[in-house]
Order: sequence, then C-alpha cells, then structure tokens
Amino acid sequence: MAENGHPTLGIGMVGYSFMGAAHSQGWRTAPRFFDLPLAPEMRVLAGRNAAAVTAAAHKLGWDDVETDWRKLVARDDVDLVDICTPGDTHAEIAIAALEAGKHVLCEKPLANTVAEAELMVAAAEAAAARGVLSTVGFTYRRVPAVQLARQLVADGRIGTIRHVRAQYLQDWIADENVPLSWRLDKTKAGSGALGDIGAHIIDLAQFITGESITGVSGILETFVDERPIATDFSGLSGTGGTEKGPVTVDDAAVFLARLTGGGLGVFEATRFAYGRKNAIRLEINGSRGSVAFDFEDMNVLHFFDASDDAQVAGFRRIVVTEPQHAYIASWWPAGHGLGYEHAFTHQAVDLVRDVAAGTQPTPSFADGLAVQRILEAVERSAASDSDWQQI
Repeated sequence: MAENGHPTLGIGMVGYSFMGAAHSQGWRTAPRFFDLPLAPEMRVLAGRNAAAVTAAAHKLGWDDVETDWRKLVARDDVDLVDICTPGDTHAEIAIAALEAGKHVLCEKPLANTVAEAELMVAAAEAAAARGVLSTVGFTYRRVPAVQLARQLVADGRIGTIRHVRAQYLQDWIADENVPLSWRLDKTKAGSGALGDIGAHIIDLAQFITGESITGVSGILETFVDERPIATDFSGLSGTGGTEKGPVTVDDAAVFLARLTGGGLGVFEATRFAYGRKNAIRLEINGSRGSVAFDFEDMNVLHFFDASDDAQVAGFRRIVVTEPQHAYIASWWPAGHGLGYEHAFTHQAVDLVRDVAAGTQPTPSFADGLAVQRILEAVERSAASDSDWQQI
C-alpha cells in the first residue's frame, strides 16, 4: 500500500530519452495533482547502456535500473510496462509484456508495419480476456482544447463534417547538416515524417470527428538523401562528424483522404517547415460551423457557429482553462495555461483509472492498428505514383 492508502501500481519503463523523460514526468506528477485509485510507483527503468540508464533513472526519479528489458518484464514488482523505444522494438517488447501479464502503454506509432501491429492487437485481445490491458500513446488526445473540439463535434455543433485540414509542421531537420538519428533510419523508425508526426494528425482527425479515413492518395518526399553520421545524439539534437550516411525515410508527407461521412481531408506532415517548431494544426468545417486548433497556442480553441447573426459572426476564441474543461479542475486557476508535459500526466491519469476499473483504455492497440493501415496505404499510394488506396 502507498502512503495515501491506495494499492500501488508498479511501473517499468523501457527507454529514457525524449519520450522517456516526458512519460517519466507524467508518472511522477499524476498522483500529486489527481486523486487516483492506484498509486503509480516508478519501480524500474531499462536501457542498454548501464551508465546512461543509471544516470537517467537518478534524474527522472526511477527506483532501479535494468540493462535488459526482458528482466524488467519478468520482475514481480512491475505491473505495467511503458514502452518508449524506437518502433522496431515495440512489437517484441509489448507482446512479451502482455504474455507475462503486464499492462502495456506503447508509444506511437504502434509498430513499424501493419503485420507487426496485427500481432500486437492479437496479443492485446488475448491478454484482455485475462484482465490485462493495453493502450497506445497518442498523447495529444489529452490536450483539453482537443477534448473540447471533440465534444463540440459530438454534440452536433458544427453539423456534418465537410472538410478536415490537418498539418503537423516542424523544422528540426530543415538544416541538411543535422546529423542522422534513428528517426531517419527506416529499419528503426518504419517511416519518417509520415509515421513520426503524421500518425498524430491522423489519430486526432479521427478522434475529433468520430469518423474513419476510408481512402488516401499521397506523396512522400526525401529532400536530403544523406546526412552526417552522429557522434552524439540526444532527444532531437546532436552533432555529426565528416562521414555521411543515407537517409532512408521520408522528410515530408502530403495526402488526400476521404472520411466515412463523406467529408474530404487534406493532411501534411513535414520536418522541413522553418519557423514551425511543433505546429499541430487542425481545422474542421461542417454544415453548421467550424473548429480550429493549433498546438503552438494549445490552450485555445477557435469555434465558428454558422447560426450566429451575420453582423457579429466570427470565430470565437475559447481559452480552454476553465474547471469545466477536461482535466483542468486538478490544475491551476482559470487562465493559467497548461503546457506540452501536461498531456502526459493526463495519459497516466486515464490509464491508472482504467486499470483500476478494469476498463479498456483508449486509444487501444486496435486504434493504433487502424492508424498503421492508413500510414501503409499512404506509402503504397506514393510508391504507385499517387494511385488512390482504400483502407
């Protein structure tokens, strides 16, 4: 039992770089701001480099370390395995953890291929029959403004969906001298901008609209074919030497889409948009109005109601920091905005509550597979000179 009297939930995490740090603060912070039925305890952190993982565990707040993820999965004090590793390892770790009776949180995209994702879903379904739960980390769902956008759409406030415009724009590799990292290696990452950030806007579009993408036509482009080989790399930055190696993923992805309700989608994901650091932009137009969101102004949602008097009609700027908004009541007074890290805390909160209730968390591995199928369809379309591909 934890000090607050609640049963504990032992967390083991594999990976400790950018996403590992973000997930760590989520686990650390969740029980300090939210009343949870289980007390998450950061039991063990796994990484291959003993010195590096030990330093990370000390910095991030983990009790112990392992240099083999298999030993982490086998530990009796670990109830939930959090996977923050490159995509090529997701399937093996997740399936092993589920078969060992551990709940699983796996970073997105779920896998590098549809085949891997299908195996993960099969393992998740078998585990669910034994009460073992799983979820994929599409964390931007947990932004309060995104939750409000979904609510407005579900309540019929914008009517039938006509258009979805979704962009994820970054610039961290726009400089051709930025060195190679695992994110630019197809064997590890699966794809480039398409899977790394395009997966997020695919999930958000489907989450907010409540509809599915049924077909796509896409283009993929690699602007810089080779880069310096990194002499060190941390998070999204590093230094490179004089030797160069090949970039084997896309730098940018653009695709058209159709939705189940008949609406049209335009999606763009790039890491070459100078000046755009983490611009996740969605505008959804319906028969009765519109909603618009930009993560670089993440505490705000713009809403247009077409029934307003034409003399005063316009986009309404909603500051999504009121206690009535999702998650906000546990944080600060109205107007005191949240940041990037808060969504990871919300992810931990929702997962702990689902585990305690025995409720299937969302997004599920099946949701992750659905996104994976869209990613693969975009790749097929791009490889066939933009032929339309059904999902």
